[in-house]
Amino acid sequence: MTPRPETPRSRRERPAKPALTREGIVGAAVAILRTEGLQKVTMRRLAQELDTGPASLYVYVRNTAELHAAVLDELLGTIGPVPAKGSWRAQLEKVLSAYTAMLFEHPSLARAALSARPSGPHYLNLIETLLTLLAAGGIPPAQAAWGVDLLLQHATATAAEHTANDQSATAQEDWDAVSRAVREASARTHPNIAALAGPLLSGSPEARLSWGIRALINGIERTAVPE
Repeated sequence: MTPRPETPRSRRERPAKPALTREGIVGAAVAILRTEGLQKVTMRRLAQELDTGPASLYVYVRNTAELHAAVLDELLGTIGPVPAKGSWRAQLEKVLSAYTAMLFEHPSLARAALSARPSGPHYLNLIETLLTLLAAGGIPPAQAAWGVDLLLQHATATAAEHTANDQSATAQEDWDAVSRAVREASARTHPNIAALAGPLLSGSPEARLSWGIRALINGIERTAVPE
């Protein structure tokens, strides 16, 4: 006996898809980032995940750059609160270190963060936290405002450089080549490099990040913003 073909289901019988929202779109993008990396966080891939068309997403997110910025903002919300103990300098360093550690967990996002322009609530909370800590240290407001940008640039660049090296197939070979060139530099033609070869190559990424933050804070504290 020939089986009867299935009767097509009416659209009314199918479960309704959840309504699209910006929060839902960003949440789906973060999930893709965690499992597949930022390079897969595209409008087309996101539309596939949400069972919709790419055009419908542009109502909530203008383009891929804005989407990546929104993903960054969402992950900024995973950074813990300011430590209760310690000086304002120590607290500031720990907040920036936590920000960098978050980027370490998402290498592709770390590189994108160099040009991303987040504007969501978690980004604003981070800026407010940094400004509050700088104010607690007596940093003049204008210097604090400009200084926040420098501090985040340093932390972001450190994460991007570190994660790029970790993902490169030739990372160790590249580092060995740089190290060899510095250590073998001629004292006749490059006397300063020859004298400082050890310090030039020393220090872990964490130690250099910490030193850089402290050096920037000292400079921000002492350098007036031009009128």
